[in-house]
Amino acid sequence: MKLLRYGPIGQEKPGLLDADGTIRDLSGVISDVNGANLGSEVLARLRALDTASLPKVDGSPRIGACVGNIGKFVCIGLNYADHAAESGMAIPAEPVVFNKWTSAVVGPNDDVRIPRDSLKTDWEVELGVVIGTAASYVSESDALSHVAGYCVINDVSEREYQIERGGTWDKGKGCDTFGPTGPWLVTADEAGDPQNLRMWLEVDGKRYQDGSTTTMIFTVAQIVAYLSRFMTLQPGDVISTGTPPGVGMGQKPPVYLRAGQVMRLGIEGLGEQEQRVVG
Repeated sequence: MKLLRYGPIGQEKPGLLDADGTIRDLSGVISDVNGANLGSEVLARLRALDTASLPKVDGSPRIGACVGNIGKFVCIGLNYADHAAESGMAIPAEPVVFNKWTSAVVGPNDDVRIPRDSLKTDWEVELGVVIGTAASYVSESDALSHVAGYCVINDVSEREYQIERGGTWDKGKGCDTFGPTGPWLVTADEAGDPQNLRMWLEVDGKRYQDGSTTTMIFTVAQIVAYLSRFMTLQPGDVISTGTPPGVGMGQKPPVYLRAGQVMRLGIEGLGEQEQRVVG
């Protein structure tokens, strides 16, 4: 299934994308696409619905983030060996963990705002993992059973704030609008092998990133198991799993976002995003 949330900011309704690409309203079935409705029982009930009987959503509504009320937005850094190389950093022995603040979350096609005084705002297409059932000290072999599904994330980053200003990475990662998420939450049964998905990103039509999850250092199963040692992953938590090479910081010379530019990005089977960059 492809689950989504549509409507004005703060007033999103739950929906489902049917086989014809039509949005169907789920608000008569569930209250939201959020942690409370991502367990296996609820997903099984949604799969059993007669999709054609659900109300059609007319027009082209705004698409919101595909998960509502995200509890934790956990990110993994330097998880592609070739991205670590372009960043001039060593391949990590264990996953590099940081956070995006949930106030950064926006819809997949909402504007991305360059922070005040920023000169180094950058892009990163990433595979997002959405937790469906609580995970604490889970094994790698059991880890994927706790995943509800997957989505596209643009891990927008301000490199000066992240790297040059001291402290942790978080302050360069969690600025407002730095977490476009969606368009769909594609359930795990439909998404297929999370370690074999092509991913790409363009700025103003120029392709900068063209990679695949096949080159991850730590797999989704390894990441979920690893994180569950340090925190309970709860339903509706989102994990962003790292980016392939081609970020602006890695260009020679570096290239950073400017107001007026447009980012387009996508992951095989999980949909596409498009954001306008504003000052």
